[in-house]
Amino acid sequence: MNSVITRRFSKADIIDTIEKEMRKLFSILDEKEIRLWNKYMSNTFEPLNKPDSTIQDAGLYQGQVLVIEQKNEDGTWPRGPSTNNVKNSNYCIPPYSGYNSYDYLEPGRHSEQAGLCGLSNLGNTCFMNSAVQCLSNTPPLTEYFLSDEYVGELNHDNLLGMKGEIANAYADLIKQMWSGKYSYVTPRAFKTQVGRFAPQFSGYQQQDSQELLAFLLDGLHEDLNRIRKKPYIQLKDAEGRPDEVVAKEAWENHRKRNDSIIVDIFHGLFKSTLVCPECAKISVTFDPFCYLTLPLPLKKERTLEVFLVGNDPLTKPMQYKIVVPKIGIISDLCAALSTLSHAPADKMVVTDIYNHRFHRIFSMDENLSSIMERDDIFVFEVTGSRTDDTDMVVIPVYLREKYRQPSYGHHSNTCLFGQPFMISVPRSITEEKLYNLLLMKMCRYVRTYNENEDEEGSLHFVKDLGINGNGQNGVHEEGSPSEMETDEQDDESSQDQELPSENENSQSEESVGGDNEDSENGIGTDDPYKGQLCHGQKKQLFTFQFNNLGNPDINYVKDDRQIRFEESRQIRLDERTYLALDWDPEVKKRWFDDNAAEDFEKHESMEYRPQKKMFVKLKDCIELFTTKEKLGAEDPWYCPNCKQHQQATKKLDLWSLPPVLVVHLKRFSYSRYWRDKLDTLVDFPISNLDMSEFLINPNAGRCEYNLIAVSNHYGGMGGGHYTAFAKNKDDNKWYYFDDTSVSSATEDQIVSKAAYVLFYQRQDTVSGTGYFAHDHSAKEETSAALGAARDSDEDCNENDAENENCMHTN
Repeated sequence: MNSVITRRFSKADIIDTIEKEMRKLFSILDEKEIRLWNKYMSNTFEPLNKPDSTIQDAGLYQGQVLVIEQKNEDGTWPRGPSTNNVKNSNYCIPPYSGYNSYDYLEPGRHSEQAGLCGLSNLGNTCFMNSAVQCLSNTPPLTEYFLSDEYVGELNHDNLLGMKGEIANAYADLIKQMWSGKYSYVTPRAFKTQVGRFAPQFSGYQQQDSQELLAFLLDGLHEDLNRIRKKPYIQLKDAEGRPDEVVAKEAWENHRKRNDSIIVDIFHGLFKSTLVCPECAKISVTFDPFCYLTLPLPLKKERTLEVFLVGNDPLTKPMQYKIVVPKIGIISDLCAALSTLSHAPADKMVVTDIYNHRFHRIFSMDENLSSIMERDDIFVFEVTGSRTDDTDMVVIPVYLREKYRQPSYGHHSNTCLFGQPFMISVPRSITEEKLYNLLLMKMCRYVRTYNENEDEEGSLHFVKDLGINGNGQNGVHEEGSPSEMETDEQDDESSQDQELPSENENSQSEESVGGDNEDSENGIGTDDPYKGQLCHGQKKQLFTFQFNNLGNPDINYVKDDRQIRFEESRQIRLDERTYLALDWDPEVKKRWFDDNAAEDFEKHESMEYRPQKKMFVKLKDCIELFTTKEKLGAEDPWYCPNCKQHQQATKKLDLWSLPPVLVVHLKRFSYSRYWRDKLDTLVDFPISNLDMSEFLINPNAGRCEYNLIAVSNHYGGMGGGHYTAFAKNKDDNKWYYFDDTSVSSATEDQIVSKAAYVLFYQRQDTVSGTGYFAHDHSAKEETSAALGAARDSDEDCNENDAENENCMHTN
């Protein structure tokens, strides 16, 4: 293409408007013959030759590339004639129009085998292509549409349906795919129709093939429902009646409202048993289903890597790999870590550190599912119990660099650095003792004072930078030495964009200074609370500020440089209440060792490599599906006896299975904090899947299935790629469908970690058995044809003696 120009159009604009605009932009005269093309892949073009069709009807989307082609002077087209041998049906049915296809089709050669037809990817539509290929290779459904049997069963008046439009669009697509004319077709019109009735599929984001299948099966069912007026039916509980009676009643009631080819092919019956834990009320119902969603057996445990920061300030943090319950709580993590480290579990605080701050501080009863694999989990050992001790309080501590801005007076900027930590302090403590405690906590990576250094010079620049102010204790002061600076004086909270409080209004953020006197090495050696300091030493490494953002549990008073926490109970830890230590950049550079602060050791448990189970069998998933379970607190059952919601036990059993069994392997798991795809290999049989052992109906008989299609998903959550394996009903061979590409496949390729949705057909319903009405009619026609052939053979034999010119060729 020589040039590309971008223009904006309304969805209501028609193709003719676009043509006129393009002629104007590219200076093409009105008398010049042109063709418009929709370019949606590097080498795939779709003709736009319905001038009165709107942009929405044509399925054009934002960012779509359109091409205008001028006819050559010699009468030829640059892209070649419309009757060339391009094996592509630009299948495009605008949703609101009465016509079935664009006038411009490139029929191509009639050498393709029916059904071996790819589908163009319109932009993240591989999920749709995979689902359609599986349905296309479901013989009874495809034969139903190819024989036009659906036409007489279209239900245009069903309020739950799509006025027959989904059925018509699907039928047209199937006929294109099984015409034998094309190596691939473009399902744009089908996608547009689906998007009209299911807006979640209208865009070009990756979606779930199983969710599309569920919509299609339901949509086709309602469009083809033979019941024109659905009767109201009062559902009844079993009330002790035999299962056979209740199941028959449930199925008959279902068929009174739902009678379509989809029900004939895909619907089966569950038995659902609920037991109330309070009154032991048993509720038995039989419910229809269209597909089985099978859970995959999950590992009951998971491994987590955590760092333990012990009470001893000289000991480096230790990294552990612990094994915890997959569905557990934070106290389980503490118990597992205590087993390896021998640190008391009740003296642990579990945190998630991100960007130099506590992203989360976990309570003991929080779910472990809220911890992601990529989280940096630090566990702090604290003095005294986290919840019961009343003599000590646990305070989160952040490290900040504080930059003064002379041009803004008292204003300053701060940014976080290093690792935050937890510190246990007495409920009543002086500023001097608190400073010494903090200094001792950081003694592993904060350099101690050396008397050979230029003490006075150090003090000089500290004072000049205004970090410690002019008070005798190095506190920011505006009034008397006993007063403490607040944010109302230097407006620091509004400037501090790096703090966790960046979107909060600080209710209490008090600036507190430690004493300016210290022992020879800067740390009280005999008694950390005593804090005897060298006379005349004015060196102060940092100041500190309490930041209390809406936490009523932290309520301290300052009285003559004394800090006292008034509440008798323990402080409720959260991410917004902390003690910030403010460092001048030059002081930090000289006294703070970043490398030592980040240093840690690895425990031998880090060498642990859990063994992964190689695969699970499909029958294991079915057994798990039929296992009794307790309903969750968010999904209780209303007990008619207790007259209230209860966490009942629930058990599902299979009563009857359909001719085509769709099995959805639940590979994607979701929770509030957890999203994951299970790549477990499920070993499923290609043929002779015997489901008899799972049917509780005593009259079910043998129930064996053969695999006919598989929808595959490769990649992780929220993306990846969908393909399909399917068995062609005509040549009985397996093929691999990857968008427009169709290739031969072998049975040993089919079972893989990518298998997501499985299609099985019951052996007694395959073509030739006469199970379905259209198959029965075809069988009778075949029998009649064979009878006529035998009559012809007999006539031929009778005349052989007289005339040897009659010959029958087999």
